[in-house]
Amino acid sequence: MNCQRSLVLLATIFLILVSPAAFAASSTLDITLTTASLACIVIFVLAYVLVMLEEKIHLRKSKPVLVAAGIIWTLIAWQYTAVGMPEQSTDAFRHALLEFAELMLFLLVAMTYINALEERRLFDGLRAWMVEKGFSYKQLFWISGILAFCISPVADNLTTALLLCAVVMKVADGDKKFIAMSCVNIVVAANAGGAFSPFGDITTLMVWQANVVEFTEFFALFLPALISYLVPALAMSLFIEDRKPANFSEEVELKRGALRILTLFLLTIATAVVLKTTLHLPPVLGMMMGLGYLQFFGYFLRVTLPGSLARKRAMAERAGDQEKLARLGSVVPFDVFGRVARAEWDTLLFFYGVVMCVGGLGFIGYLSIMSDFLYHGWNPTIANVVLGLMSAVVDNIPVMYAVLTMMPEMSHGQWLLITLTAGIGGSLLSIGSAAGVALMGQARGYYTFASHLKWTPVILLGYAAGVLVHLYLNTRFFA
Repeated sequence: MNCQRSLVLLATIFLILVSPAAFAASSTLDITLTTASLACIVIFVLAYVLVMLEEKIHLRKSKPVLVAAGIIWTLIAWQYTAVGMPEQSTDAFRHALLEFAELMLFLLVAMTYINALEERRLFDGLRAWMVEKGFSYKQLFWISGILAFCISPVADNLTTALLLCAVVMKVADGDKKFIAMSCVNIVVAANAGGAFSPFGDITTLMVWQANVVEFTEFFALFLPALISYLVPALAMSLFIEDRKPANFSEEVELKRGALRILTLFLLTIATAVVLKTTLHLPPVLGMMMGLGYLQFFGYFLRVTLPGSLARKRAMAERAGDQEKLARLGSVVPFDVFGRVARAEWDTLLFFYGVVMCVGGLGFIGYLSIMSDFLYHGWNPTIANVVLGLMSAVVDNIPVMYAVLTMMPEMSHGQWLLITLTAGIGGSLLSIGSAAGVALMGQARGYYTFASHLKWTPVILLGYAAGVLVHLYLNTRFFA
């Protein structure tokens, strides 16, 4: 399968190079056919092959793209310096770096809040509630899917998928068939839910920050995304036995401030949205302000910790609760920077590498060639649907960043379409999204590439249904 992914990449590049527009270039110099520039394509492909082999060779995905980005920009700068134009390549690199910096800081704050909520055991509390309710398998299938669809627009699709997979694995306790089907359901639901929110996926965040789609316009994708989830979910639910798993009992006590941190997270999102829509400031400003909210609250938790522990210890002593007394003895102060350190740095650095690699190829002129090939040679609707299908094989981040770098002239409806297809297209294969790859590790032995591939036909039906619903319902955006 990894060979297939590599062949798709190579075939795409070949088609681009042999197209009639292959002699055009978007940079100041026409260097698209130089040996050094062609070497940049080879380097990017090799790096991405290593990314796709991550699960087999256990090499973190950030390493090859970081090296590739450095080599690509070195080759570009060398060519421009040779003709006495070093400022051109330097300015282009700084422009790409600024784009990454805004997105990285935004994601870092969101990840910090999610890690803080996890540390305060909010997600453990949700899991315990679902476990103790004694739902049947069919009920659990639908509840986990619906929760994935509803939580991912705020908490992102990767975090949501990991949370709900943990719930399913605990409740099903070794039921291989049910766990595999539930994981497929969760991946599809989380990716669909993330497609109609700027906070649900890196690709939607990129589109929002690029000022291509306004915040409220994303919600036009709600029904198409919902349909793309419901079609495969309905088909899969017909094959689930309507019986109950064994009962479990788990008591989870939320740590102090859990719900207040959730409120601050929502306030942070509101700050970013208001500053963007009213004053046209980058959303990262509101998110960094929100990090300040969390730091002030972390200070409050530390200052008031001794008094809180004293009150709880006195109550536990009166009740003779030795277990609680032991837990209170191991309480450590809340540390915001500890939550920052637990962010997905491999993902953030991978994102840097991809942005800089694609930015470099765009500066050379290859993305201009691709834009002509896809959006002028083809109908934009076909191009966006095909790119969505490609995101199941090649990660949706480079696909979306390439489109944003090309910035083809197309209607709002088409921009919403590529946002939708890049989000839900990754559900076609288990390796097509971060959520799917993560669950293959978390549910190892239960959820596999083959178990997901079994349901790809009905997921493809959902993909097609979502696209058709968007084309039918959102005609006003195509004007």
